[in-house]
Amino acid sequence: MAPQVIDHKGGVWSIAVPIPDNPLGHTLVHLLETDRGPVLVDTGWDDPDSWDALTAGITTCGFAPADIHGMVITHHHPDHHGLSAAVRETSGAWIAMHAADAAMIRRAHEARPGQWLDYLLVKLTAAGAPDDHLEPLRAARAARRGRKAPARRAALPDRGIEPGALLDLPGRRIRAIWTPGHTPGHVCLHLEEAHPAQQDARPATFGRLFSGDHLLPGITPHIGLYEDPDDVAPDLHDRGDPLGDYLDSLERIARLAPAEVLPAHQHAFPDAAGRVRELIAHHEDRLSDLRTLLREPLTAWQLAAAMQWNRPWDQIPAASRNIAVSEAEAHLRHLVKRGHVEPVSGSDPVHYLAM
Repeated sequence: MAPQVIDHKGGVWSIAVPIPDNPLGHTLVHLLETDRGPVLVDTGWDDPDSWDALTAGITTCGFAPADIHGMVITHHHPDHHGLSAAVRETSGAWIAMHAADAAMIRRAHEARPGQWLDYLLVKLTAAGAPDDHLEPLRAARAARRGRKAPARRAALPDRGIEPGALLDLPGRRIRAIWTPGHTPGHVCLHLEEAHPAQQDARPATFGRLFSGDHLLPGITPHIGLYEDPDDVAPDLHDRGDPLGDYLDSLERIARLAPAEVLPAHQHAFPDAAGRVRELIAHHEDRLSDLRTLLREPLTAWQLAAAMQWNRPWDQIPAASRNIAVSEAEAHLRHLVKRGHVEPVSGSDPVHYLAM
């Protein structure tokens, strides 16, 4: 099958790299031509079919995989960072990532076997997950005791991405915009060059934005919690606020006013500010709905089960329920920060109540 490649003009291409067994279908890896060779924005999932699609796409763009000069990773998720090691092995290309996400990869490298399952069990227990959900995790933890960590791990980046700085890409002008929320170190990349379709030197909307997962045309990105597994204290008052970070980041992107958004999923689209307004309204509606639900004390698990998802709660697989609970907790944390919700003193598991 021929690779799905789009020439966005001006030395910018997108390559659809499949994600196995995932409704998203593919990641849009972007190839940016520079004076030192092509640079990839993200790489796609670590899978043989994905690798074949990426390398075929690079060839369609007029380059060989060995020509890749560097990789700029918008965030650490495996559908974006997964093939970085393979690209580096093939080409010797550098890998750049924001320090906050690089720290998460480093933490995963250093984690003891089963540490993530230990952390997940503590978090889900505090969230009020029932025993029938926790029991398979306990069994998996017991089965992993004494096993060695897997040999293949995500590649450690060898360059940082400084927020607000121009990237070292000769012949191109591209600036990193730190947009935490989906992950702590998510970045968007503003190509500060006139869009090929625009004639004005500095029109009202300017340049193009590689938005990763921060801004997608028809999907609301997941906002969850990314924390140190050694830190399991349940108090939300002294923790970060990923949803608040995301909403603030959206406002920054709206003020950029790019002429076109090149996301990592779905398709390119104009009107970043309009999409930002839709996403902010979505989260405000959800926060309002949660305050209504929290007129009676609920655990994070009970709240997640009562929230609106793309399918009924009893049809959501166990792993996806964990993600849903993380999103519910992110919204709870934001409501606590706003002073709209408080944990119920002495409750175990922790319950929350609207003020």
